[in-house]
Amino acid sequence: MTERSQIDNLDKKILSFVTQNARVPFLEVARECNVSGAAIHQRIQRLTNIGVIKGSEFIVDPAAIGYHTCAFVGIFLREASMFNKVVKQLNTIPQVVECHYTTGKYAMFIKIYAKSNEHLKDILHDQLQAIDGIASTETIISLDESFKRQFPID
Repeated sequence: MTERSQIDNLDKKILSFVTQNARVPFLEVARECNVSGAAIHQRIQRLTNIGVIKGSEFIVDPAAIGYHTCAFVGIFLREASMFNKVVKQLNTIPQVVECHYTTGKYAMFIKIYAKSNEHLKDILHDQLQAIDGIASTETIISLDESFKRQFPID
């Protein structure tokens, strides 16, 4: 049995609280779980150490800072062996916020935020299509994000 599979009901309860609000005070979680603040701190530390929790973050709304266009781009590679090289180059483009190695039609799928459609066109033309190893791309512009959530805790 792996350590990750040793998640008990208290761990699940803690995770459901902190995934709703990463800034919730440990003492508040402790009160809700009927344990000490120290116990919550130890559990959070253990869950982090075993890789269940991968940090906490402040989430910036891209539109609030001027990035109004969200797009998903399917990438066709010239050769599968160029994947790592392409990932390194994609990682240098700050507007690329996600990169996935995929099965199916595309070798890779990325998420980009741009200030406008014109800015997106510039990113695609000047940066993305200039990457050695990319054969072609297919872009899908998101009209609206209907919802986004954390993975549910059973």
